[in-house]
Amino acid sequence: MGELFIVATPIGNKDDISLRALEILNTADIIACEDSRVSKKLLDSYSISSKLLSYHKFNEKQRCEELIQALEDGKRIALISDAGMPCISDPGRILVQEVKAALPSTKISCIPGASAVTTFLALVPRKSEEFAFIGFLPRVKNQQEKLLVKYKFVDTVFFESANRLIETLENIKLIRGTDCRVAIGRELTKLYEEVKTGSPDEIINYFNNHTLKGEIVAMIYAEDEEQTDESEILEKIKILQELNYSAKEISRILSSLYPVNKNTVYKLSLKNF
Repeated sequence: MGELFIVATPIGNKDDISLRALEILNTADIIACEDSRVSKKLLDSYSISSKLLSYHKFNEKQRCEELIQALEDGKRIALISDAGMPCISDPGRILVQEVKAALPSTKISCIPGASAVTTFLALVPRKSEEFAFIGFLPRVKNQQEKLLVKYKFVDTVFFESANRLIETLENIKLIRGTDCRVAIGRELTKLYEEVKTGSPDEIINYFNNHTLKGEIVAMIYAEDEEQTDESEILEKIKILQELNYSAKEISRILSSLYPVNKNTVYKLSLKNF
């Protein structure tokens, strides 16, 4: 039986690749890659000549079948994306699912490395360790609104393209207000790396007068939760408990009616039983 390696590649600076990643890529029978032209540049720079096989969102099903057969034949397969960690807003998640289902005894290893999300978060000031990563922000405005309201009280991180960033910031301003705070990371680990924080209008004005190109990681800062009298919440919990609502149901109901965190209500409900 073969082995599958999920291998992180640099997000910008090619020197950020790990020694272990180079070893795995050099000894792999097959490297499944998102775009062979992009991957070949990286591999050529380290004189790696392992066989490349395209694996992207448009051919995942077909390639899964081929790669599973290769694993059955005892092949060592490395999965990479154009940049960063496969399976995280990049192809790979389906392959892992399919391999686990078809060949449950196959060893799957992850070779960690650069991540645009963690690189960005290390560079921006934050009050809390908590954050929500939502991948690429939907293009449809009402879908954006659902997500941005859902994660209103937690720092929300997402990917965006440079050519849509200004429009997205305008939508954020409408959904979350002109006083909300955002952070934008551009060209991380590259020569022109840039991180800016401010209101949507401040960021829009800045990029209207400066270069806006490259890969974008963004974050909307969490809004401060309004303080609600705990005794009032406890009183509502008691009423709902007498009506035989569960702690889960109570937390959902009260968090939708009052500016309180669902988990906070849930914990209070458990204490009150």
